Amino acid sequence: MKNSYSGKVLALCGGVGGAKLAWGLAQMLAPKQLTIAVNTGDDFEHFGLHISPDIDTVMYTLAGINNSELGWGLAGESWQCMEAMTALGGDSWFRLGDRDMATHLLRTQWLAQGKSLSEVTAHLCERLNIAHTVVPMSDDSVRTWVDTDEGILPFQHYFVRAQCAPVAKAVLYADAENAKPNPAILALLNEQNLRTIIICPSNPLLSIGPILALPGLPEAIKNSKAKVFVVSPLIKGQALKGPTAKMMRELAIPTDSTAIAAFYAEVADVLIIDESDANDADRIPIATYICKTLMKTDADKIALAREILARTRI
Repeated sequence: MKNSYSGKVLALCGGVGGAKLAWGLAQMLAPKQLTIAVNTGDDFEHFGLHISPDIDTVMYTLAGINNSELGWGLAGESWQCMEAMTALGGDSWFRLGDRDMATHLLRTQWLAQGKSLSEVTAHLCERLNIAHTVVPMSDDSVRTWVDTDEGILPFQHYFVRAQCAPVAKAVLYADAENAKPNPAILALLNEQNLRTIIICPSNPLLSIGPILALPGLPEAIKNSKAKVFVVSPLIKGQALKGPTAKMMRELAIPTDSTAIAAFYAEVADVLIIDESDANDADRIPIATYICKTLMKTDADKIALAREILARTRI
């Protein structure tokens, strides 16, 4: 799809909602215009493999091979390995599809050979015919943990194994203080031609929080020439998928647009909210745009991307 936009865009994302908007932006922008920086706080080791759930969700979505029903993994997947694992008494709480397994095997092999996560991601994107740039938020290890009424749990144990049932008391980003933002992100933030930063409708605590926890990154975003647009992940106080609203309530954070604006107060210039939340606009302390943010179809994803880009001077 040809576009009339100039300048570059940086999208920060994680999870299904973020991947949907990233796909919409990729339909509107040329490959050299768009960089997608992805959360890696969800990464973990499983069966000795390095799993990068958010990177994979974004890659598979951009490549058009994602499992839209599950929200993760590959379309048309088979599960023979997991079935055999269960029959042998192995752990099967985190399901890896047979074809998806190839991604994790190769990623783990290449990392063991000394390649960075950025290099591995670039190679995988190339093989999947993804033209736009996808980068992990950092090549250093940052791991999200959730402090709950059942103890401090690694993110995937909270999210998948416990199905988000424990009551959340805090979200922790282990080793974030020692990690460096991806050099490609910092370089882009210094470019005069970077006109827009879009924080996708991802879980602010679990998907964007780890990115903004990287030392110096919020300041670099604030000091860039780009205007920062945040797309609220909430519609009528609820997230379409995932535990965003549940966790916000448990952490005594209001589940409305004003709380999203407060979370991003350090970096945001504009908050984009769904038309069903229009009544919140007068209470939001930053510039607010109202449009349809619900993305059920590919047309919806493109329409939202077009609407955001139309609000910018790029």
